[in-house]
Amino acid sequence: MTTIKNIIEYRFGSTAELPSDVDDYPALQVQLGHRTHRAYTDQSVSEALINLLLAATFSAPSKSDLQQTSLIRIKDPEKRKAIAELIPTMPWIGTCPVFFVFCSDGRRIQQVCKMRGKEFANDNLDNFIAGVCDVGIVLQAFINAAESLGLGCCPISVIRDHIEIVSELLELPDRVIPIVGMCLGYPAREEIISMRLPLTVSCHTDRYDDSALESLINEYDQARDAKFSWPKEVQKYTTRFGIADFYGWSEDKA
Repeated sequence: MTTIKNIIEYRFGSTAELPSDVDDYPALQVQLGHRTHRAYTDQSVSEALINLLLAATFSAPSKSDLQQTSLIRIKDPEKRKAIAELIPTMPWIGTCPVFFVFCSDGRRIQQVCKMRGKEFANDNLDNFIAGVCDVGIVLQAFINAAESLGLGCCPISVIRDHIEIVSELLELPDRVIPIVGMCLGYPAREEIISMRLPLTVSCHTDRYDDSALESLINEYDQARDAKFSWPKEVQKYTTRFGIADFYGWSEDKA
């Protein structure tokens, strides 16, 4: 997959009309070629490169310029081990060269209000949602920047299953919430590109329309299975639902 058109065709199963100069945008090629990396080489990531990565990361947009994201880099081996032991099915948490925890930070603005002698007026659900959305934006900026530097990433959403333990381990104050972990390092191998839902499923015009959803999902399941089939041993809840003869994306997510 050497061209942007090829990557799009592989990712989505088809391609729409594209600009004639589409391959003149290398940054888009990196983003379109995104893949998750769980195996890393022993090569360390330099502090200078991490500084560059973090500067690019925090250049991301922020709702109302509130900047409600904080990253915690886990360098203490005991803390890293403790987090890894919470999620034994993901050993790359303990083996990746660099590990971060991305937090929604609702404390900072509250502290700023105290500094300026003003009441914290946005103690509401909307502000909480804005903080979590900011983490998602920063997360994507981190991944884009890392991959443009030749690094690989693996977000760890399961960290939210252990919010209380992780919060205590990282000494997080009230209003600072661990949302996602992040493994970082130089990829040990080239991983697959996961197919995404067709843009006809995800993108709408003027109104929401899922009238063709079932047929489009069935086609997507078949196309994705043709590129990568889930082994029977990774099927979920087989004691309850049995082993499916055909196990596509929709069966896995249902």
